[in-house]
Amino acid sequence: QVQLMESGGGSVQAGGSLRLSCLASGSTYNSRFCMGWFRQVPGAKREKVAFIDRDGSTIYEDSVKGRFTISKDNAKNALYLQMNSLKPEDSAMYYCWADPFECRIGLAHINTSTAYNFWGQGTQVTVSS
Repeated sequence: QVQLMESGGGSVQAGGSLRLSCLASGSTYNSRFCMGWFRQVPGAKREKVAFIDRDGSTIYEDSVKGRFTISKDNAKNALYLQMNSLKPEDSAMYYCWADPFECRIGLAHINTSTAYNFWGQGTQVTVSS
């Protein structure tokens, strides 16, 4: 199994920055996992934000491209999301996510095989206008 713990959420003003961190642990986890971030607001569906693959390639939701940067520190089993130029619409609970396969397959597991998905408990991001 894999345990994920997020940190770094908080309240910021529009235009500000915030960096989220996720620490992965557990004997099952390794650096070949696809890792990334989802976010969800009350009453809305959970949405994809950003992901990073085992080869370092990244995937971003269009609305965050150019503003958010996802990165990994494999030595620390850590995942980061640097969020710049934050907007009120970025306000959400942000969840760290991991899947043992490459992202092409791992992201498909969201719809096809949830048994492979690992989730953090979430960290709240609130952006004031």
